Amino acid sequence: MSAKAPICFYYGNGKLVELAEYPRVVLQPDFYKPAELTYLAEAGVQTLGYLSLSEDTGPPAPWQRQERNPDWGGAFVHVGHPLWVEHVVGQAKAAMKQGFHGLFLDTLNVELTYPEDVPHLLTLVGAIREEAQPAYLLANRGFGMLPRLAEIVDGVVFESFSARWTDEGYAPWPADTLEFHAQIAEQLLQLELDLIALDYADTQGLTDFAIRRARQFGMQCVVSDRALSRV
Repeated sequence: MSAKAPICFYYGNGKLVELAEYPRVVLQPDFYKPAELTYLAEAGVQTLGYLSLSEDTGPPAPWQRQERNPDWGGAFVHVGHPLWVEHVVGQAKAAMKQGFHGLFLDTLNVELTYPEDVPHLLTLVGAIREEAQPAYLLANRGFGMLPRLAEIVDGVVFESFSARWTDEGYAPWPADTLEFHAQIAEQLLQLELDLIALDYADTQGLTDFAIRRARQFGMQCVVSDRALSRV
């Protein structure tokens, strides 16, 4: 990942010197102490804490569904459950108190799994905005909540816009999916948001393809690996 990229998504720990080269970074709150966040802030880095809004990797809890994410193992949740709302808002407040400048809101694609939870998810994002104002909020996808979502967050990440990871490795999306993603990208361009494509690749050719295609749709592009372990 180039140090000239607009943002770094890094789910490991440490590497403060390398992270300090970016204007904005997304980090796992549990991996960083307030002093480390202060170091990055003094280097001019805007830090965003990761926050999952529809999946829970913690111990069994009343808000969890029986179904789990087949890729990462986290339990899907009832987004509107009052205790889940309290839990997530509490995490957001804790991250801000810890020293983060904003939040990266992940697992927003509930329209693909539990569409009945879309209104609840929109309410949850609104509650986070109210607690974290004026922090920077960056949403990962969340297209089922558009255009209302655009009134709450500051930017949108289009994860796997052009390239993805599969069981066989990294690859571009098939033509029909690329066209569908292009239609969504054109909608995003009508909104006043920071737009970032986050793609996955392990070759220069696939990386160049992702960057070139993102630029065609007015998006800055970050290319990483499946585990987001590159800095």
